[in-house]
Amino acid sequence: CTTCGEYIYVGKRFNARKETVWDQEYLGIRIYRFYIRCTRCISEIIIKTDPQNTDYVCENGAVRNFQAERLAIMAAEESEKLKENEEAENPMLALERRTKESKQEIDVLDALEGIKDQNSRLEQVNVGQILDGYCEVKKEDVSRGEIEDEKLIREHFGQKNIVDGNDDVDMNG
Repeated sequence: CTTCGEYIYVGKRFNARKETVWDQEYLGIRIYRFYIRCTRCISEIIIKTDPQNTDYVCENGAVRNFQAERLAIMAAEESEKLKENEEAENPMLALERRTKESKQEIDVLDALEGIKDQNSRLEQVNVGQILDGYCEVKKEDVSRGEIEDEKLIREHFGQKNIVDGNDDVDMNG
C-alpha cells in the first residue's frame, strides 16, 4: 500500500469489487479490474489482471515489491531481441553464430559416437567368459596355496602328501 506501507501478499483474501475492462482483451480472454481496500488504512487499491504475462498489474494505491526473477526474464528477452536485430543488420554475425552452432553440434555428435562405440565394446564382453576366467584364476591360487602349505608341512614335520589324503603319519615318533 502506498498510503501506509502495509505489505499485502498475493494470496491474501479480500472482498473486492470486480469490473470487466471492456476496451481491453488478450487473445479472447477478458481483462478484469479489482477494487480492494487496504487492511490497515482502508485506502482503495486498484489491480488489473494481465493474462499475457499470467500476472497482475497494480494500477493505483499500491506498488509491487522488487521481483528479481521477473526482471531477469525481461532482461534475457530484451538481450535476445537485440541479438536478433544485430544479426539481421549484420550478416557476418549471423554467419559466426551459425558456425559456432554447427561446431557445437559436431562436437556433440562426436561425443555421442564415442559413447556408442564404448557401449558396443561393452556389449561384446561376455560375462560368462569373465566368470570362467575368474574361477580358473581362483583355482590356480587355491592349488598354489595347497602346494605351499604342503611344502611348509614337509619342512616342519617331514611328512609327505598330506594334501592327497595319504596318512603316513607316525604318531610314535
